[in-house]
Amino acid sequence: MAKSRTQYQCQSCGARFPKWMGRCQECGEWNSVVEDLTAHGPGVVHLHAARTGIGGGLGAPTAVLLRDVGAGTTGPEGGKSMESPGLEGDGEPARLRTGMAELERVLGGGIPAGAVVLLGGDPGIGKSTLVLQVLEGVGAAGYDTLYISGEESASQIKQRAGRLGCAARGVRLLAEVELEPMLVEIERNPPRLVVLDSIQTARSAELDSAAGNVSQVRACAARLIEVAKRRDIAMVLIGHVTKEGALAGPRTLEHMVDVVLYLEGLEERPHRILRSVKNRFGASHEVGLFAMTARGLTPVENPSALFLGERAQGASGTVVLPAMEGTRPVLVEVQALVGEHASAYSRRTAVGVDPNRVALLQAVLEKHLGSALSGLDIYLNVAGGLRLNEPALDAAVAAAMLSSFRNLPVPAEVVVFGEVGLAGELRSVRNTQERLAEAARQGFTRALVPGSRGEPLTLPKGLRVEPVRTVRELAETLFPT
Repeated sequence: MAKSRTQYQCQSCGARFPKWMGRCQECGEWNSVVEDLTAHGPGVVHLHAARTGIGGGLGAPTAVLLRDVGAGTTGPEGGKSMESPGLEGDGEPARLRTGMAELERVLGGGIPAGAVVLLGGDPGIGKSTLVLQVLEGVGAAGYDTLYISGEESASQIKQRAGRLGCAARGVRLLAEVELEPMLVEIERNPPRLVVLDSIQTARSAELDSAAGNVSQVRACAARLIEVAKRRDIAMVLIGHVTKEGALAGPRTLEHMVDVVLYLEGLEERPHRILRSVKNRFGASHEVGLFAMTARGLTPVENPSALFLGERAQGASGTVVLPAMEGTRPVLVEVQALVGEHASAYSRRTAVGVDPNRVALLQAVLEKHLGSALSGLDIYLNVAGGLRLNEPALDAAVAAAMLSSFRNLPVPAEVVVFGEVGLAGELRSVRNTQERLAEAARQGFTRALVPGSRGEPLTLPKGLRVEPVRTVRELAETLFPT
């Protein structure tokens, strides 16, 4: 029997070390290095395979149809092999249609056969609700699906399906945390789509570590991905996130899968944002917008109207920005509050905006406009809970800070966007045409855009575009004396 070899791995960056240490030498994180059993004797694997019946399909629990939970049914229906409009492909990998337009927008179509999707998000944000609706959509197209849950019982999942109005057609359910029975069920009756909720609850008996450990997460994911690729099964793995908002476990897990999605939003707000950060079958950084209702997640038809619906008219410190979320233009409200500080030190607080970028823009305004902002408290917020990180945000943040500092409102019909350089110049940004078209569609009549050289624009009807070259021109245009 081969001797086991113990190593240690950082759960934040995936770096490996021969011995335990309190702080990772690669990423600097404290208490993130845990034991990782990387080599095992073959006898362990063979013994467990014999005990669980892997290969013969004996001794493992059987999935039941979700609609039959509590009705006395103990066995699944036979798997279906049929053609259906729900599976599409023209020279590309065939895709499972989910019936959710916003999700398919993020994925670049349906879920490709054989693709593994990693879905992350804060607890209670709606991940389980989303995948249950996906299973419903794929099942409605006539395909077998399998829902493996390590966090909820069968009765709890059926109750949630009832609240959402899901008929659960073709959805088989397996409440299990052991990896080997999961593989037995998948191999015994291969479905078109498998959902595992969540990867952190799965554990393999071949490893001695607890579920959620970095070695367990990586090993279980590797085995499931191998089966998905070999059987051409689409698979969705739900992953927990850390307090910093990143997926728990090593970053190598994101490299192993084909698509990485984050479901974002505030629990006290009804809307959710599904964001793609990796996609081997479509555009990365695409987003879909949903509203959380009693019937589950429903697509938002007009995101701009959603984010501007409660905008205060005539208030200082508020500016409308045509932002790009993936390939979609969305109008959002950027708010600033600049005032005297009550403590010995001025405060800088930014929500939805990079605080370092705010400090840079403050320095530019002080240098080129003489605005004494350094001794004042500055609070920045993107209304609606969005997080923006694009250069076009600069001009809107600068305009909002100037508006609050001078206590002068920005005209309600104006949108502002552009990158601000250290010399005080406004630089052009991508997708100018799409931003202007969205502003005109929402009823805005003026747009302050960077005056630098760029491609010719087709101006939307009813929208007057005013080129601005510097932050001084921006201030003079917005607040004429």
